[in-house]
Amino acid sequence: MRRMGFCEEKGSGMDKALINSELYKLPPMRFSVSENRTTVTLFSYRPLSEINKQERLAACYQHACIKYVSGDLMTNQSLRERLGVEQKNYPMISRIIKDGIDSNLIKEADPENKNRRYVKYIPYWA
Repeated sequence: MRRMGFCEEKGSGMDKALINSELYKLPPMRFSVSENRTTVTLFSYRPLSEINKQERLAACYQHACIKYVSGDLMTNQSLRERLGVEQKNYPMISRIIKDGIDSNLIKEADPENKNRRYVKYIPYWA
């Protein structure tokens, strides 16, 4: 059924929702898991200045996850594009990434890399 396009693979809806959330630069989705169900909350567009620190960290983590499962890696530039931040404001993105590392949500893909300009990041579980 899946090969013929009649149904989707289990869990593929989550990937599509994350990809579209990134495409339209929406705030990160909120997940809450209870005993019987998982609830996902989607939010309408808000500029980065109206997104709090926890939401910025969630956006960073979700971006790293979607990049990883699609065979790519998160960079400072990719997160900047995802959040709609201009090149001149790159230090803001560097702070978000540093907070993500400090919170153990993401980690460097290659800790041996000495060139800070081209550092790539993956989710903590990868």
